[in-house]
Amino acid sequence: MKITIESWAPEYGSPLESGEMEEPEVPTDLEVELPVAEWHPISPSPDTPPPAAIHFVDGVRRIDARVWITPDDDGTQLGICASYAAGVVRCAARAEVIDTQVRRTVISTSGTPALPTRAGRFEPYAVVEDSIDKLISGLQRRLGSLEVEVAARNDPGDALVVLDGPISWGRDQISGALGYVKTHQRSYLPADLAKVVSQLRPGERTPIFLTETRLNRYSWYLKLPGGEGHSWSGVVRCEALAEGELQKFRALADQTARVLPGYASEQHKEPRAPQNLYPISELERELRRRLGDAYYISRELKRSARTHSEAG
Repeated sequence: MKITIESWAPEYGSPLESGEMEEPEVPTDLEVELPVAEWHPISPSPDTPPPAAIHFVDGVRRIDARVWITPDDDGTQLGICASYAAGVVRCAARAEVIDTQVRRTVISTSGTPALPTRAGRFEPYAVVEDSIDKLISGLQRRLGSLEVEVAARNDPGDALVVLDGPISWGRDQISGALGYVKTHQRSYLPADLAKVVSQLRPGERTPIFLTETRLNRYSWYLKLPGGEGHSWSGVVRCEALAEGELQKFRALADQTARVLPGYASEQHKEPRAPQNLYPISELERELRRRLGDAYYISRELKRSARTHSEAG
């Protein structure tokens, strides 16, 4: 019997949600780069050129309050007041936060007015029903739109754009972006090929495979240094829209295997080490700071709601 301790802090869950991941459900083409019989860990060539710069794009969100809304002609409905922010870190000769944007919103089914506060105006956003899952999904859509906005307003030129999380609807508008996925609920590979992931050493990647959904994406797994616990520790999945010649994506996959391990975090500095890369970790910290003090904002929301109710 072998016992190991997960490297992530417990409050952040685990990069691998269970000992056995769900079976693949997404249709895949496994022989994009290599025949299945020839799958093996791939090391990038030592002369693989690094990108001129990397733009790391990420966002954070916080629910500031639950709000109960009682229209004159209907029953009480649940809503949430939330703050969210997105930004970009540019890494070239040095790392620099080049943009941050903060937004505040009140999410409900419909008809809710804006709530002005001294911390900012909470703009209304409507969802189809007031279940907490739908409300949080609405908040995630707002955050995703803001991430697209900050990525687009900072022209990367010849920089590599790395999005924390998968390439999803909306995010596919960011041309040439790379999705960086830290956690694994399911394997996209059958068991015999998933063994190749377990064999990866830091700086190695799997062959490229194609996931065929509404957004067709090329994907590959990559091993970072410093992971502890199980055979998938330190493993991330990279993905990019399958638009263009395969050779371009082979070069991109080699590039990620060469440069991303250099940004891997360490356990004594980051509770989600090594997958939460240092630029992403520092950007998240700065964005949370810019969200403002949660207690102050909660008081402001109560004051604004009280003022609105008294005026009505």
